[in-house]
Amino acid sequence: MLTWRQRATFAAHLYKAVVKQHHRQMVPLFRELIPEDGVVVDVGAHAGQFAKIFSRLAPRGHVFAFEPGGYARTILATALRLRRRRNVTVVAAALGAEEGRHTLTLPLKASGSLGFGLASLADRAAAPDAVLTEQVPVTTLDHFAMRQGLARLDLVKADIEGWEAHMLHGAGQAIDMFRPAVLLEVAPSHLQRAGSEPREIWDYFSSRGYQGRRLEDGLPGGIAQDCETGGDYLFRA
Repeated sequence: MLTWRQRATFAAHLYKAVVKQHHRQMVPLFRELIPEDGVVVDVGAHAGQFAKIFSRLAPRGHVFAFEPGGYARTILATALRLRRRRNVTVVAAALGAEEGRHTLTLPLKASGSLGFGLASLADRAAAPDAVLTEQVPVTTLDHFAMRQGLARLDLVKADIEGWEAHMLHGAGQAIDMFRPAVLLEVAPSHLQRAGSEPREIWDYFSSRGYQGRRLEDGLPGGIAQDCETGGDYLFRA
């Protein structure tokens, strides 16, 4: 149930999702990572700006767009349908360390509109006072890959407001088997709210023989020594 203001902002969000294309500066990077028959897992697909790029770069492949929030998922699915992105499957679930259900918090802005880009599975006690909540299903990348019968996985992108470490702990088998490139948002304050820290992510990849590079203007810089400062990091085996 949306207020009149939320309905108006929903229409604006949907328009942007259909018409606009963000992250164009990252296309050269993604072209290197995603073959035409590649498989991509987009975790926290939001309104589909990344999923549209992935879909275009893998016309003979497939994109699995995970979005647990009902508001964002409605925008995502509608935008993909209107843009005829038939090689994208929208998955109505979050990815975590284990299967189950969890509370997703959706901040309310002072205007009354929804801050759906800040929806989080992290500790509700640390969330803003004004939030909507939604119970959402959680699965793991390992279980999903097994059930889906994936034969390859080329890229995992995750921007999930601090839940990244939880997602990784349920993805070890898939990452060890397929050795995909992994693009993560590393936000120390968000990770702390979810009970983890940047060192946990760095150690996870280092133990698997991955190197990390911090992205600047959408392109990876030199090999990093840690990810304590936060930012977008690309990890490659």
